[in-house]
Amino acid sequence: MQRTLIVLLFIAFANLLNAQQNFLDDAVNNGYCAGIAAGIMADGEISWQGNAGFADREAETAFFGETINRTASIAKPMTAVAVMQLAEQGKLDLDAPVGNYLPAFAAGDKAEVTVRHLMQHASGIRGYEKNKERQNYVNYPTLTDAMKVFMDSKLAFTPGTDYSYTTYGYVVLGVLIEVVSGKTYEAYLQENVWTPAGMTRTGLEKAGVDYPGKAALYHQLKPGKIKPAKATDLSDRVPGGGIQSTVDDLLRFGAAVLDGTLVTPESLAAMTADSGLKKEDNGYGMGWYLYGENEIVGALFGHNGEQLGCSSFLFLIPETNSVVAIVSNTSGAKREVGDILNHLFSVVVAQQRAKGGE
Repeated sequence: MQRTLIVLLFIAFANLLNAQQNFLDDAVNNGYCAGIAAGIMADGEISWQGNAGFADREAETAFFGETINRTASIAKPMTAVAVMQLAEQGKLDLDAPVGNYLPAFAAGDKAEVTVRHLMQHASGIRGYEKNKERQNYVNYPTLTDAMKVFMDSKLAFTPGTDYSYTTYGYVVLGVLIEVVSGKTYEAYLQENVWTPAGMTRTGLEKAGVDYPGKAALYHQLKPGKIKPAKATDLSDRVPGGGIQSTVDDLLRFGAAVLDGTLVTPESLAAMTADSGLKKEDNGYGMGWYLYGENEIVGALFGHNGEQLGCSSFLFLIPETNSVVAIVSNTSGAKREVGDILNHLFSVVVAQQRAKGGE
């Protein structure tokens, strides 16, 4: 009887894996996404990967797991990891005023902002103002230049008293990384995050540069109607939304977070502790959304991203040492891509159930 149950569980698991490709195909065929790729990594090995549609519809170039794409706000956990590394080295204090490191924060209402506040979206620094900032076409040569966009704005609330999601707060963290490490943000992440994690096709998106193997940008006006999108300039938001990567590399990043390659278990625990400031929907730690406890696989955390030409999700499941990643080159498809993520998560749950039956 026990053997029969195990066989049935593994059959069900195999059927779920096969179904995932259908979901990707449907996302393209129903006009939700121009191109999409997804994968599951368990114990450091990719256990499933699928792709559908086009990296470039006009050129009929297929979208694969190694296709380079915008990742939007999945840049935030990468930046947060870099900050935690510097904290581990004693080069910065999470609870110190940012003004200790950046003179621009030493006076006025920003003098109370700490590094932790920035990580938790609790600084009071504003977010994008209107669509003009959300869809930026101005180039900022440095992160310090990018800070000028919002530095004259008053804080929305006293630091540490509320939650307000802001990519600009992560721009400040990027400048902090540069000042404390003595390296550019790009050089620091390449040396200390991307290379150690084995991420070979990850880096900053720089306006006007042609990257071989990179997807074109699309936007879903409504299901069934997708149009090519004009590239925006991400230099105003690099540490919070200016990194390009691949599904394969995002899986490697997640695995390197879980196995201690990038931060210590103590740092990861601190990053995934709920600040309690975000009162609605999923909680937020430091660089990670907290998705609560699942009765089968335990605690879940991760991040999503959406910007012009991108809908993305990264999901980490520590108890099963699993990572789920999904990226599309189409904005406006967050709901549909999120539905596929939920299906992929069901595969991890089924796999855990099958293991439990052994």
